[in-house]
Amino acid sequence: MRYLPPEWHKQRAILMAFPHQNTDWADNLKSALTPFIRIAQAIAYKEAVYIICDNKDTISDMFCSTTNMSFIEIPTNDTWTRDYGYISIIEDDEVKLLDFKFDGWGGKFEASLDNALNQTLHKKGYLGITPLESIDFVLEGGSIESDGEGTILTTTNCLCNPNRNGGLSKIEVEQRLQEYLGAKRILWLDYGYLVGDDTDSHIDTLARFVSIDTIVYVECLDKDDIHYSELQKMENQLKTFKTTENRPYKLVPLPMPTAKFNKDNNRLPATYANFLITNGALIYPTYSVAEDKIVHNIFKELFPTKEIIPIECSRLIEQGGSLHCSTMQIL
Repeated sequence: MRYLPPEWHKQRAILMAFPHQNTDWADNLKSALTPFIRIAQAIAYKEAVYIICDNKDTISDMFCSTTNMSFIEIPTNDTWTRDYGYISIIEDDEVKLLDFKFDGWGGKFEASLDNALNQTLHKKGYLGITPLESIDFVLEGGSIESDGEGTILTTTNCLCNPNRNGGLSKIEVEQRLQEYLGAKRILWLDYGYLVGDDTDSHIDTLARFVSIDTIVYVECLDKDDIHYSELQKMENQLKTFKTTENRPYKLVPLPMPTAKFNKDNNRLPATYANFLITNGALIYPTYSVAEDKIVHNIFKELFPTKEIIPIECSRLIEQGGSLHCSTMQIL
């Protein structure tokens, strides 16, 4: 028997990959490294961090303290470990690491190095004797949410997209998730997206489990916002979902951040749903907008026993991701 634990399950470490000169961050590498350093520091307060980098001496020198940090030299194409890092499951009461195929979000970007990272890291011995299973199926960590009770929350636009696995039907995808993750049921969101997002509507940009009966989601109240119609439909669909006990979920809206744009005036995919739950903290992205303070109070109420840590992530969304995208928990 296997199952996919929720993010609030006890973690061994968080996996990150830092920007380097051969990534899209190269035009302003110093500013790119700043949020990654701050995220790693926030995690390391209570938990180990495995930092994949191109030069461990250079990166480690950027930290005031390297307690709970391991710097590991492995080549990468990009920094979004959420989507190519291990997916940790529990099988027969033991942790097992799954290495799914990563194709650069449907072939949009070169990803051969990222796709090889899990095998390379495992061979280096950082995961001890934890077994690794490689699966010839495209599945990104940011595309699935688990309540730990057999429920997977995901989006149709991503998992049934023709650019992943040839465009499988919902039934075919459900069969794979049952086999690989031990899923008992799938909650499909058919609506919701963010302008500037390359992931084809990853669930971790839109809606997240924070407990077995509570889902937080991005809410858009501005009728003039391009996202308004889709996110209203998403909200209405969330209201139809039921827990395993056949009760409506407690739905907690997260504000839509004030629109952010890059230098070419293209809108960036800012979202507060891209937070990370660690052993000791709730770490969430901010964007230097008014809604940052509002969402801080929401997270304080949702996670009263955890430290609530904001990290400014405007630089991250310039490359299409945010805080959660840059991390992956390992059990």
